[in-house]
Amino acid sequence: MILGESIPHRRQGVQAMGGGDADLPLGAATSQPQVSRLIGQLEAITGLPLFERSGSRLSPTVEAERFHHEVERACIGLASLEAAAADIRLFGAGRLSVAAMPRLAGGLLARSVARFKLENPGVTVSIHAGDEGTVGKWIAEGFCDAGLTMLYGAQGSVQADPLLSLDCVAVLPRGHRLARQAVLGPADLAGEPFIEPPVGNPLRVRIDAVFEAAGIRRSVAAEAGLGSAVCTLVAAGIGVSLMNPLAAYEEAKVSPIEIRRFAPALPVVFALVFPPLRTQDRLVAAFSACARATLVSELAVLQPDPGGPP
Repeated sequence: MILGESIPHRRQGVQAMGGGDADLPLGAATSQPQVSRLIGQLEAITGLPLFERSGSRLSPTVEAERFHHEVERACIGLASLEAAAADIRLFGAGRLSVAAMPRLAGGLLARSVARFKLENPGVTVSIHAGDEGTVGKWIAEGFCDAGLTMLYGAQGSVQADPLLSLDCVAVLPRGHRLARQAVLGPADLAGEPFIEPPVGNPLRVRIDAVFEAAGIRRSVAAEAGLGSAVCTLVAAGIGVSLMNPLAAYEEAKVSPIEIRRFAPALPVVFALVFPPLRTQDRLVAAFSACARATLVSELAVLQPDPGGPP
């Protein structure tokens, strides 16, 4: 028999006889045959004289005192391992780092984290915010465990889990003449001052391709990367623009702008992204489930009814 496997049982025997703190009558804590059997097994395994017998009483030897101390230390270690295993099962000692662009980090991602924390209160979650390139780098290099992003095309540097696809919308100053139309196209925006995404931005690349295919040249009035900046410029009458619907509808709550559908469609995919070549552990999978439920429920309301108003 391996000593380590029998420590808990031997510990019961030692404790039954007082652990060295005081002499106890044989059989005080358990039956005499059981105690005698435990003693015999323990002395055979250790090769130590552990008890001095005096009639019906047992007194631990010095060797027994020292051995008892080591057994206590070992059992404390085993109890710690059991607690650690329970924490792992319940994510009690876990840490999670997630990232998104500022609008998503302060909104959908934060609400996803709140939902996850309600189910997993023992997990520490860090939320990081950065521009699109920075978030992609954090995920690709494994600095963050998961991210929430908007994809306008293929994403090769990370693992992507698409959640929902929505179409970009046109944003106009309130009262603009084009607001009378339910759907706008490239020809409608010909000659209109246009607020562009920055050069190199994936949405800018898609917009360029759509207008080039239609043979329409845009009149660029300004460039802006943040949705809030785009909508502020549009509300001030500087120009019109195309942008993701989440930013448009959130900004419409505070800015005097009009939102209209645009064709041909410029889809934007809301997706969870993960480091490449890394298998999701249970912690990341649990967070992903919460994020998916949050995003699908909140973004579904942004999908327009094809037969209804814009």
